[in-house]
Amino acid sequence: MSKIPVYFMPGLAASPLIFERIALPEEDFEMVLLEWELPLENESLANYAKRMATKVTHESPVLVGVSFGGILVQEMARFLEPRKVIIISSVKSNLELPRRMKVAKTTKAYKLIPMNLILNLENLAKFSFGEKINQRLKLYEKFLSVRDIGYLQWAVEKVILWDRTIADEKVIHIHGDADDVFPIKYIKGCTVVQGGTHVMILNKYKWLNKNLPAIIMDSFDFKG
Repeated sequence: MSKIPVYFMPGLAASPLIFERIALPEEDFEMVLLEWELPLENESLANYAKRMATKVTHESPVLVGVSFGGILVQEMARFLEPRKVIIISSVKSNLELPRRMKVAKTTKAYKLIPMNLILNLENLAKFSFGEKINQRLKLYEKFLSVRDIGYLQWAVEKVILWDRTIADEKVIHIHGDADDVFPIKYIKGCTVVQGGTHVMILNKYKWLNKNLPAIIMDSFDFKG
């Protein structure tokens, strides 16, 4: 039996390194890590997704996306015939976005985010207080791969202005109950990971490694 190809898309500006702790049985699965491309000028999310879909070279792939990568793989699925679409720490429609993002859409406040601060983590560390924040900054420094202001502005805008209002019922959604970016109270129809935060791809990898194969192979008990 041939291996099942599983394509992984990282979160906003993140590198494929975020999947370094994910290990699927090699006899059954072939893992392929995707990377962000810089968007073309004024490129729509649909056109970007179409471009990224050309990087998927296997038939009937499984698409796994984290956070904004979860939004992207749902859009890529329009141009592919995936076996499954699995999103982690993400949303299935703009109805699941938190209230602050909906307000930002109305007020266009997202245009005021100082992207250069996000890019310059060393400066951000000087203004942070507490060990927990500094640990998170170290994580970001390791896993942030796209340090391009144009990309960040584009990506943040595409999340907030995402126009999907009806969730695809076939999308499998894995979400942590302690996600502070996309709070669980706004999410419907997901498999909940207890204690999972927005970066649970890193700190709940044991749960994912244990359960992803069964989810892909249709033998996972979603009610369990």
